Amino acid sequence: MSIELGSFDAIIGVDWLAKYQAVIVCAEKIVRIPWGNETLIIHGDGSNQGNATRLSIISCTKIEKYVKKGFPIFLAHITTKEVEDKLVKKRLEDIPIVQNFPEVFPEELPGLPPTRPVEFQIDLVP
Repeated sequence: MSIELGSFDAIIGVDWLAKYQAVIVCAEKIVRIPWGNETLIIHGDGSNQGNATRLSIISCTKIEKYVKKGFPIFLAHITTKEVEDKLVKKRLEDIPIVQNFPEVFPEELPGLPPTRPVEFQIDLVP
């Protein structure tokens, strides 16, 4: 299965590449990723014709200049998501507001509310 990357640059973390056993072939500008019984192949198009990539690290001052000139600026912060332990059951006592007002959140409910002498209702106009 082949995917064209076009003239975009891709930044993929080494941990992600290792996890999915990806292989980067720099000379051919491709990334091979095992995908089930197939291999996903991502192709770069070589549109830079041997020139250095357009993607580079720039200073904060340069970014400010680009913003003032109206250039579009994109920032991506990519992190790994911590997987919560599904075996740990969430408890009501662990919530801070419940800890501050335990009288409002009793362990056992005392029962149904008492019957009131006044029945409250709102009459709706037909």
